Amino acid sequence: MQVMEEFVKTQLELLQEERASEIEETRAWQENVSLKELQRRGVCLLKLQVANQRTGLYGRLLVTFTPRKYDAEAVLPTNSFGSGDIVGLYDSSALKEPIATGIVSGITQKTVNVAFDEAHSDSLSLGSEATYRLLKLANDVTYKRIKKALTALSQYRCGPTSDLIDVLFCSSQPNSTGPTRPVEFFNPDLDSSQKEAVVFSLNQREVAIIHGPPGTGKTTTVVEIVLQAVKQGLKVLCCAPSNVAVDNLVERLALYKEKVLRLGHPARLLESLQHHSLDAVLARSDNAQLVADIRKDIDLTFAKMRKLQNRDEKSGFKTEIRALRKELKEREEAAMIETLKTANVILATNTGASLDGPLKLLPENYFDLVVIDECAQALEASCWIALLQAKKCILAGDHKQLPPTIISHKAAAKGLSLSLMERIIEKYEDRVVKMLTVQYRMHDCIMQWASHALYGGKLESHSSVAQHLLKDLPGVTTTDETSIPLLLIDTAHCGLFEIDIEDEQSKGNPGEVRLVDLHVQALTSAGLKSRDIAVIAPYNLQVDLLRQSLRQRYPDLEIKSVDGFQGREKEAVILSFVRSNAKGEVGFLAEERRINVAVTRARRHVAVICDSHTVGNNKFLKDLVTYFSEHGEVRTAFEYLDDIIPEKYSHDTESAFKAEANVKKDNNAKSKKTGTPKVGNQISSSTAESQLKGNNKTKMADPAGNKKKNRSLDVQTEDTSNKDSLRKTILEFIEDKNKTQLTFPSTLTSHERLLVHQIAEEYGLQHVSTGEGMNRCISLTKTKAISAVPESPTIDDSTVQKHLPCQTVEKTVKQKEVSRGVSSHNADLKLLHMERMQREKAKLEEKRKKEATEKKRTDSKSKNDIKPEAENKDIDSFDALIAATVKADNTCGFAKCKSSVVTVGDFCIHCNKRYCLSHHIPEVHGCGDRAKAKARTRISREGVIYAGSGYKDHSIDPTKKAHLQRRLDKKINELSNQRKIKKEK
Repeated sequence: MQVMEEFVKTQLELLQEERASEIEETRAWQENVSLKELQRRGVCLLKLQVANQRTGLYGRLLVTFTPRKYDAEAVLPTNSFGSGDIVGLYDSSALKEPIATGIVSGITQKTVNVAFDEAHSDSLSLGSEATYRLLKLANDVTYKRIKKALTALSQYRCGPTSDLIDVLFCSSQPNSTGPTRPVEFFNPDLDSSQKEAVVFSLNQREVAIIHGPPGTGKTTTVVEIVLQAVKQGLKVLCCAPSNVAVDNLVERLALYKEKVLRLGHPARLLESLQHHSLDAVLARSDNAQLVADIRKDIDLTFAKMRKLQNRDEKSGFKTEIRALRKELKEREEAAMIETLKTANVILATNTGASLDGPLKLLPENYFDLVVIDECAQALEASCWIALLQAKKCILAGDHKQLPPTIISHKAAAKGLSLSLMERIIEKYEDRVVKMLTVQYRMHDCIMQWASHALYGGKLESHSSVAQHLLKDLPGVTTTDETSIPLLLIDTAHCGLFEIDIEDEQSKGNPGEVRLVDLHVQALTSAGLKSRDIAVIAPYNLQVDLLRQSLRQRYPDLEIKSVDGFQGREKEAVILSFVRSNAKGEVGFLAEERRINVAVTRARRHVAVICDSHTVGNNKFLKDLVTYFSEHGEVRTAFEYLDDIIPEKYSHDTESAFKAEANVKKDNNAKSKKTGTPKVGNQISSSTAESQLKGNNKTKMADPAGNKKKNRSLDVQTEDTSNKDSLRKTILEFIEDKNKTQLTFPSTLTSHERLLVHQIAEEYGLQHVSTGEGMNRCISLTKTKAISAVPESPTIDDSTVQKHLPCQTVEKTVKQKEVSRGVSSHNADLKLLHMERMQREKAKLEEKRKKEATEKKRTDSKSKNDIKPEAENKDIDSFDALIAATVKADNTCGFAKCKSSVVTVGDFCIHCNKRYCLSHHIPEVHGCGDRAKAKARTRISREGVIYAGSGYKDHSIDPTKKAHLQRRLDKKINELSNQRKIKKEK
């Protein structure tokens, strides 16, 4: 008992701290932010008028608000209001206290419906001509109910729940009822782990925990347990922390024609399930017509009262309304008791199961079993609202996913975020827990990461989903994107850094937004519907940026934060990790459970966009990137964006890199259309494969993505040997003057293909990936610029170094040293381009020296007239710089456009560049975001009603202008008369 009392004391203190943080956050918004800003943020609606009001269940007043507009087509501004939100109603003339508080029961583009409690119905008098505003408020009902439950727990001494309390606070050990007769399952498709969990839960005496990792059918198992309990004659109370989770249980149980009853405000229920709500069941009861007549009398009496002006007469109508409402309450309570007792399963949220609600009408100790789904996401204190109503509980969830949402960081650190499920598992482990091990959602490659990273390697994929890909969906074509389950788009060294805004406590990354956009385009172009794609980002600012960029073109595309997507799934998921900085800070990306939720939402395809250099500073994230590199495909941002400037690159390197990227894109496009080109004496795939087998003793990975066997060699040693073997093969190809093309076999892994690309870059070879899926291979082609490599009897590291420029040798050695500690997906791509630039620069310098030597021999002028070579060189360089500057100033500033802007052009005030008429629009040449920001500033400063509407009309009203003119004339006449009097004197 002492442990329990200490727990209650601590929880009450932490809850008070959490409540204070919530109130402080709301107060800061109300006091420090203007009403217009609150409306812009979506938490306030201004200038509303009452369109309709009527009486609802239990005497609640339902009011419909519309915008204050004379136009019938007026709509509400963009907002975050939703059904179930608690709102305050304010008079537009008053600024402090709300008139009343209510719950949003529904919202459309033109109307918002609010339900007000019975306490406000008598005193609330809303005029149809007055204007009001609605503001979202912090919910104090939840806090009060949790506090009441904890107080009841501290005072609980004896009763049916005593044994359960002792086990949950470790005063006694959990027990089982022993073996029972064989269970006949309602769902014959349950797997062995699910059946074992059902039997185990039914046999436990006090508590059982169902640990369900993502996609393992946790809800299916919970539904089977509830059905078996009802079959045994038990009364069951099912709860969950969110309305969505409760509705999910209602939907599943309803399929078995079970007598279920859903508690809660109808506004918080899914529309398809509202017929299971208490309101709907009461409406179908025998007393429904009598109750409807009483409501009608209340509405008529209320309408008559509103027309009266005399207070005495109004007082009589108010008395009549109170009597009618009392009768209505008595009739409804009788109907409620009958309805509650008829149901075998009653479902509600954790706080909705409070005895302050309809459950207070039931006898004490009515329920035999309490089931709490998604228990790992609920505050433990909220679970005790339901736990005190039964002698046995079954908890279901996954404590490896997101914990409860806590506003106060201090309260979370002190233990408020520790869920009941996690606490009990830490204490009793396998004695009360059964884990589901077969998952029915993800491709095996996606599942294997989660299994080994968080679930001890215990998960396995069902055969129906183990190898399914996007290309297997109807209407989806086979492309590079739809043929792979894992894709890593690496932004390391690309200069796509994160941003933050002072007013927003969040992070964003516009560069990753562009990459997400391009990948969404690739998926939708292949036939995948946008509603089957989810874009997830851990930061709200990034979510806003993504919505601004994608929502208009893809209205069905779901873009949410990690927290907002828990419990959901999509065919394809694109993750934007956002963080990219020189310090290597990852913030709350380090929360393993957050990443687990994000990755495991996908069924067939996961694309991770991240800066591997930044996220590699966290071990968990580094392991994730390594897994994607070894089992999926790795691409860099250079392959998607041709206008990015790599870190520490010069302008010459940038221009050369753009040209090279364009050539590479053209080659890729040709290879997709015509297949692998055949040039000269091409080496076949079998020849290259035989060479690789002779040089490489390590076994290559299976291209189908099957699970790899444990290797006896160290991964780093294998990586070095693979790269050396590939390098030798390529050098042999370069030495052979009769061969112009080398094609590697399709058995190469994605990691080995990346190595081939890197080595080809070092030697200036053209490298093109052709084929799709398992048939993908790489072709290397010699270019005219490549120099012949002298023949050598043996090829080793010293030979390789002789063939490279001295600068390249030094950097290659350094790169080898780095590669021993870092996996190849972090390879410094800019190093490859710098080496190429150095080779080209050396060739240019050698060419200039030859030209200077020939000029000396043929020049007939005297030595005195000849200027020193260094001076000529400086002058030539300076003249070339001036000429290049003039040419750039007279050319369109768009990257790929060479149009002249000398005669016709436009100057951009955002980037200080000149553009032709085809690219002068900010959104076209890349200044769209800055143009939008400036437009918003102008709108707020100059009072423009909406973007593009021009300047606000500041002209004076004609009547007022005439009045002022008369006053001015009168004043002028008075002054004139005064001057005349002074002159006469």
